[in-house]
Amino acid sequence: MLLELTRWLEQLQSHFGLFGYLTFRGILSALTSLFLSLWIGPAVIRRLGQLKAGGQPIRKDGPQSHFSKAGTPTMGGALILLTVLASVLLWADLRNRYIWLVLAVMVAFGAIGWWDDWIKIVRRDPNGMRSRTKYLLQSIFGLAAGLFLYYTADAPAATTFYIPLFKQIALPLVSVSFVLIAYLWIVGFSNAVNLTDGLDGLAIMPTVLVACALGVFAYASGNAVFSNYLQIPQVPGAGELIVICAAIAGAGLGFLWFNTYPAMVFMGDIGALALGAVLGTIAVIVRQELVLVVMGGIFVIETLSVMIQVASFKLTGKRVFKMAPIHHHFELKGWPEPRVIVRFWIISVVLVLIGLATLKVR
Repeated sequence: MLLELTRWLEQLQSHFGLFGYLTFRGILSALTSLFLSLWIGPAVIRRLGQLKAGGQPIRKDGPQSHFSKAGTPTMGGALILLTVLASVLLWADLRNRYIWLVLAVMVAFGAIGWWDDWIKIVRRDPNGMRSRTKYLLQSIFGLAAGLFLYYTADAPAATTFYIPLFKQIALPLVSVSFVLIAYLWIVGFSNAVNLTDGLDGLAIMPTVLVACALGVFAYASGNAVFSNYLQIPQVPGAGELIVICAAIAGAGLGFLWFNTYPAMVFMGDIGALALGAVLGTIAVIVRQELVLVVMGGIFVIETLSVMIQVASFKLTGKRVFKMAPIHHHFELKGWPEPRVIVRFWIISVVLVLIGLATLKVR
């Protein structure tokens, strides 16, 4: 929106040309979403507290230390989505199809999360909507995004599967395989972030870190010079995604201001499902699916812990972990909640740095 205005003003004053630089608009996007979050956050939290009589229901089979959190306002992810949306609409090039796709995915998965959260609050049911219904809706939107990306691809690199560290390995994908991969990453990371969102601030900081790193990949992929030098897939138009990645980083930090232990508000499915789906979508666009698995390793580990726990219990009747997802396992081992959170953050920093290293190690 403002980009079009600055393009017109550039004809009168050349200094407005600064707004044409992706890096500059990325910085403005992050600052806009951050300050919007800090500004409207208290009002949003108060409103959520008024609307959600009784607040967040706590699972009876969860750690006993969480029972004191009952009544904390939830659906705080709405704050993230609103500020990201406002920031992107202000600073992004709205003629870019990737911008609209990622925003559509964010809103669609956010709507699923809102419905799930609303059922939890109104019916006082910690389980929310039926799993089948949730996965069906996620699958519809995930497949739709994959089909859109495949049939609007304007470069061979946009539909090729790349293996990190091996620059000579590139596997062209047909429609079915491409859409399947897109579906798995979008829906998979949507649920992975949701599983991770079990402690105060645990999910949002890794999300911020991964979004920042994906912004670097997006900027490099959209730049012919950088993509050629770094030998990564060149995807025309992908650079504009740095505005969304920056907005997520700013909004995430703003939300963390209120979500840090002890949390004043919980993210809820409305935020977790949407943010995870957005990370998966951006990774598919910039052709860095496997790198996302590394950088988002915390999300992957949390998901695997649930899968292992369920499989072990069904096959042997025994549990591998004291409780899944794995962050509850460490809580039951006696780790204070802040210790679990910060240590998981540290692991996320290391994994993101490893992922960024693949830019050069090829």
